[in-house]
Amino acid sequence: MNTYTTTQLVFFSPTHTSAKIARAVGEGIGMGRRIETDLTLDEDLTPIEIRDALTVIAVPVYGGRVAPVALQRLKRLRGINAPAILITVYGNRDYEDALLELRDTAVELGFMPLSAAAFIGEHSYSTPARPIAAGRPDASDLQKAECFGQDSWKKLCEVSSLPELFVKGNTPYKELKAGQPACPVCTENCFVCGECVEVCPTHAIRVSEDGSRIETDVNRCIKCCACVKVCPNEARIFDNPFAAILHERFNVRREPELFL
Repeated sequence: MNTYTTTQLVFFSPTHTSAKIARAVGEGIGMGRRIETDLTLDEDLTPIEIRDALTVIAVPVYGGRVAPVALQRLKRLRGINAPAILITVYGNRDYEDALLELRDTAVELGFMPLSAAAFIGEHSYSTPARPIAAGRPDASDLQKAECFGQDSWKKLCEVSSLPELFVKGNTPYKELKAGQPACPVCTENCFVCGECVEVCPTHAIRVSEDGSRIETDVNRCIKCCACVKVCPNEARIFDNPFAAILHERFNVRREPELFL
């Protein structure tokens, strides 16, 4: 079945964990030609056609589902003769129905699921005081991702057609409950450098008109905490009550789950 010479990496990755896994899988595949499509800051609606390319799609998990903004942006994709390696990245709690949702979405968009995996990345709410999968994906995760890429490529080379890919999950998918609007805030240590503005995937952050402070649209914030992690002065914080619960209940290391 293998006639492919291009690997296309597609990811939504505010804190870079999904991107790291996607790139490690790409290294394992080992094709000389690799194209990246980073949807993190891209709010364009123009369709993206991916033709004749082995495609790696990596997205974060929010509440056991594909992150809604990631799902929305993925729907720009159109796969044509494009086998897909599907990856969800979650913060050490559970990925629940996210991988199944990603598989079903990929099929709807014209991709042919080849393999799938759920990897672990540092949780958005993780802080030095309350670490939640801190530092992940780590070297072990990235090595497993690279091996997964190799195994996926080997599968593609050996099969003549792709049967339906089994992944864990349930339908109907877990209900996503809308929480109260909330967002990170700046402390008195903020010197309005604007780095948080640059990394916000929904463009919810801006510098005030007079340049004196950072303003955040709480209704656009998706609580990814990219702004918190990028702040050079540690002046951006998100006082979230769930962080303590996650730190306490989900501190046992979980390992990637692979479906080939």
